[in-house]
Amino acid sequence: MGEGVSELPMRVVVVGDELAAGAGDPKGLGWVGRVAARTHTPTPATFLTLAVPGESSSALGSRWEDEAGRRFSSEADNRLVVALGRADLGAGLSIARSRLNLANVLDVADSRRIPTFVVGPPPGRAADAERIADLSAAYADVANRRRVPYVDTFTPLATHEQWLGDLAAGDGLLPGQAGYGMIAWLVLHTGWHAWLGLPDDAA
Repeated sequence: MGEGVSELPMRVVVVGDELAAGAGDPKGLGWVGRVAARTHTPTPATFLTLAVPGESSSALGSRWEDEAGRRFSSEADNRLVVALGRADLGAGLSIARSRLNLANVLDVADSRRIPTFVVGPPPGRAADAERIADLSAAYADVANRRRVPYVDTFTPLATHEQWLGDLAAGDGLLPGQAGYGMIAWLVLHTGWHAWLGLPDDAA
């Protein structure tokens, strides 16, 4: 769950794949940049995106602690955003394995007292819709059991005409400016400010 904003400067580390990096966005902002622009904290907030294209939850789980730890500071309010993609499908990982990978990340973060926020995988190719839906639901269950905020980006976007049009205009996998804006909106309106201890009207 979220914690009140401290007087320390905030560091928000985002771990994820190419979607976290905003690949395909002509403005170069992605959803992280848009969320950062709408996040107004009493003390400075630094957003640090650690992205690996095509990364599965297994690979993310094996690297996040070391890489995020280098960006955290004992003199900062450290927070972790886990931005999960769709690569587990191509990697052949089972739902059970994907669940375990996320559970391990959240449990380690909790043991280190690092507030964590999870953003689930958005829709991709139509042929993968059912599997992405199952993956998102599994991730949501893991997060909810641990009382960690979870943003379901799949359900509201799966049949959204603007999202589908944005994908179709590109390679069918990466959104453009409009798509990243929609993900950012979902993040900002799914407990983001409460997690940071900010008033809801900050959105």
